[in-house]
Amino acid sequence: MANQQDNVDDVTKKTGEMSLNVGAKAFVPKFNVKAPVFAPRKATQPAAPVAAAPAEDAGVAKPMTISIGGSSSNNTTEAAAVPKPATISIGEASTSQAPAATDAAPAAEPTPAESSVDSPASAIPATEAATNEVAVEEEEEDDDELFNEHTKEHTNVIFIGHVDAGKSTLGGNILFLTGMVDKRTMEKYEREAKEAGRDSWYLSWALDTNQEERAKGKTVECGRAFFETDKRRYTILDAPGHKNFVPSMVGGAAQADVAVLVISARRGEFETGFERGGQTREHAVLVKTAGVRTLIVAINKMDDPTVGWDKARYDEVTSKLTPFLKKTGYSPKTDIIYIPMSGYTGAGVKDRVGSACSWYTGPSLLETLDGLQSVERKTNGPLRIPISEKYRDMGTIVSGKIESGRIRINQKMMLMPEKHICEVSNIYGANEAEEKTAISGDNVRIKLRGIDDGLVQNGHVLVDLKYPCHITREFDALLIIREAKNIITSGYKSVLHVHTATEEVILSKLLHKVNAKNQRSRAPPPFIKQNEKCIVRIQTTKPICVERFEDFPQLGRFTLRDEGKTIAVGKILKLVETNTVNAAV
Repeated sequence: MANQQDNVDDVTKKTGEMSLNVGAKAFVPKFNVKAPVFAPRKATQPAAPVAAAPAEDAGVAKPMTISIGGSSSNNTTEAAAVPKPATISIGEASTSQAPAATDAAPAAEPTPAESSVDSPASAIPATEAATNEVAVEEEEEDDDELFNEHTKEHTNVIFIGHVDAGKSTLGGNILFLTGMVDKRTMEKYEREAKEAGRDSWYLSWALDTNQEERAKGKTVECGRAFFETDKRRYTILDAPGHKNFVPSMVGGAAQADVAVLVISARRGEFETGFERGGQTREHAVLVKTAGVRTLIVAINKMDDPTVGWDKARYDEVTSKLTPFLKKTGYSPKTDIIYIPMSGYTGAGVKDRVGSACSWYTGPSLLETLDGLQSVERKTNGPLRIPISEKYRDMGTIVSGKIESGRIRINQKMMLMPEKHICEVSNIYGANEAEEKTAISGDNVRIKLRGIDDGLVQNGHVLVDLKYPCHITREFDALLIIREAKNIITSGYKSVLHVHTATEEVILSKLLHKVNAKNQRSRAPPPFIKQNEKCIVRIQTTKPICVERFEDFPQLGRFTLRDEGKTIAVGKILKLVETNTVNAAV
């Protein structure tokens, strides 16, 4: 023990003779892993050399020490609770080490633990950053999951044209050629059609499932079916061709991405459909108003004995159609595609026409559809699903096209304009197959939970809880008069068709007439007539869900009809009376 005490005294004596070299390299102590956590404060100014401090001072906090050759009188538990400068103690004398010698070595970046000790408020940004990072990772995982589930693009194709042009027959043959309807089922339809004396109608029965439609051979409602190719998934919207069922056709056009205008090349049938009063003209105008940019003109029934794949007849039809379609707003070079075919035999539908039509070497209908440019989708936009159909089947089921956003099972939504909260119970996609998710562009059926079917109407819109759409009874719009027997003045009444909604409206004010250079008149016009443009104020009898055209085109374009004719088309410029809901559930 005496020898040990002599060694300590000798070390103490030599230490007292030591002097501090300011230019020496900073001393970085090595700590025991079992020692309390060391959290130094961040240095703000270069620290000056500190002389030896007294061992005890009642008014000064005790420093955390590292003892060499003796027991330390400092309480390490207390030192761990409050950050203090590190000191090195030899015996009883201690020399304070500067927190960081900034002149000699750069200070290390503080760790998250250090920052939280130094300033509790600094932990808040770190927490928010971590939360945002988790949210981004979850969103990326959701996007990856959606991408894996929806690898093929979904395109909605509407078949339009005059009655008896062969729309349903063409659609039924597409379902058969793509394997969506098997041969046994088609043979059954053929036997039933033959027994009913409608031998050539059996292909259309794949789409016309209603007994009334099969008996009359006329499509009444806008039928819907699905088929798939190697490149894309498609929804067929089979529009009725009779003028009495144009409202159903308008609802189908609101869901379409591409239109197939079916023209009968048979002598007399084309002229009947194209002349004034036929539906060929009106259907072309309506799909353009609905925002359909690409128009495929299927010159059907080219195999008819009155035609016999005659190129002269094909040229005659196209030469009459092109000027009218150009006037409607379609560009003959980029927006219109002509294809000769036979919807009954299938020539030019899936496979090319071949030797039957040697003068045409272009692609078939399905090849043309697969080769179209992709449609821009708003998958990450606010949810918008205009309801086109609703019924009850062990719950409330609605159908419609997802114009924007995405849905998944158990997702909460709001039904506008009624402002009812509901939840997604099931999602049915192609051929009633259940899906976990659906994205913008998909045409789906949704089973809703928490809402009665009596509260749902065609034209209502399913939206996000946080981003609802606008509800209004009055708005300003740019109107183009296409066909009007008489002049139109303020107080004119008609029927408004906007997305899938139908509502009676009144032109309450004529605000400005617009000339060919899109210049507005200062004074309101007393009246407007055919082929004129005017900015008008429209009032609806009930609240409707709409948006400005520049904000959301699908909910901002409309058609006015009266007496069974399309009077005008327009787009919404301003919502005068609006009502929105900011809900967060």
